[in-house]
Amino acid sequence: VFDPQEIATVDELLNDFFTQGAEASGYWFITCRDENGVAGFACYGPRPLTQGAFDLYWIAADPRCQGQGVGARLLERVCRGVSALGGYLLIVETSGRTDYTPARRFYESHHFDLAAHIRDFYAPGDDLMMYVLRLSENQEK
Repeated sequence: VFDPQEIATVDELLNDFFTQGAEASGYWFITCRDENGVAGFACYGPRPLTQGAFDLYWIAADPRCQGQGVGARLLERVCRGVSALGGYLLIVETSGRTDYTPARRFYESHHFDLAAHIRDFYAPGDDLMMYVLRLSENQEK
């Protein structure tokens, strides 16, 4: 569901990750691979001006792999990575459009709580849905 501008942003962040490294760029990328190549990826990093809050910028599975646990495995790795970096809170901002319904269901099924809903944030009719996951609480579930 990513548009060309979002894809260009992923390319830019990935370039920063490879040229500067994760700590300097502030972006950590992980991939999930299978016999056909990349099955999915995730990108996360520390949220500026916070102590221990991290953003999950992207988590995506190849359509051929959706429903096979790729997203869940990536999310598990992200949570371990954030915890290893001293993080305790994972934040996701996503669209309220209907084509993002599967993404919102994914977050909700993995214990993210809807923390904010801002109408017409991205564009008229395209709301911001902000989800949060408290890692220490999630590890207890």
